Amino acid sequence: MPQLPLPVVRAALRPAYRLALNARLPYSVQRRLLELVAPIQTLPEGTVVRQVTLAGRPAERVTVGATERPTAVLYLHGGAYTVGSPATHRSLAAHLAAASGSAVYVLDYRLAPEHPYPAALDDAVGAYLELVTEHGVTPGTAPIAGDSAGGGLAVATARRLIDRHGVRPAALGLVAPWADPGSRDFPFDRDTVLNAAWISASARAYLGGHDAADPGYAPLRGDLNGLPSTLIHVGTGEMLYPQVSEFARELRDAGVEVTVTEQRDLWHVAHLQAALVGEAADAVAQLGGFLRSHVLGEPRLRDGR
Repeated sequence: MPQLPLPVVRAALRPAYRLALNARLPYSVQRRLLELVAPIQTLPEGTVVRQVTLAGRPAERVTVGATERPTAVLYLHGGAYTVGSPATHRSLAAHLAAASGSAVYVLDYRLAPEHPYPAALDDAVGAYLELVTEHGVTPGTAPIAGDSAGGGLAVATARRLIDRHGVRPAALGLVAPWADPGSRDFPFDRDTVLNAAWISASARAYLGGHDAADPGYAPLRGDLNGLPSTLIHVGTGEMLYPQVSEFARELRDAGVEVTVTEQRDLWHVAHLQAALVGEAADAVAQLGGFLRSHVLGEPRLRDGR
């Protein structure tokens, strides 16, 4: 598909997300709307999608080109823990597979409100452990990546893997990680993708009856020492920008190697539109290059390059 002008895509996305991410709609309807429009985001030539299972949960194994790969990325999709699926993120996963040279496993973890915290975290930890014990990779060749809620979940997953299992993923690739779902400190009520009412309702649905300060729910509030090298992408005009900036500072203060790329022209998780927008494709390429460099020993990115 030809690349489209960024302003055109942004203008088209705003009403689409306003419709789908509506706190007044049942989550089942939100999920269906997002999956209906997902095929607009096409797959690179040579993409192979295989249905697999990780720790009892459905997942998709996505490769581009050669299907046998010595490295693997566990990808945790966004959607505020209430929506999203391998189908909504298939195009992003395929572009990431091409950029990273890895097999990308997109986990269909359980969603709230049917399955509140810690269901998603339990699924992600179990999936990673199975990935490195039964799929021919090791923690050193298997980073974790995720966007928005999936970015926060990636951090919580790495923390539990390190603390409870002595397993340290190769790296973390995070796109606008939602690292404190309990926070309501937004600079404004709506951006191109997100709105405060929907975010807040989803955060409550995921929390269930648990403590909002639980670091498994809000890794920003927990111990960040010892986490692997991390790349963070964030748009400067999105609602989560202040929170993501705070999270990056906390990571640095904890001694974690962090690279932050601030994207002035892109919206929240514009990486989903890599098939449509050149700037989004470039962002996925950088994310893939970072992950590749941390599993194959290639020169590492510095200062967002």
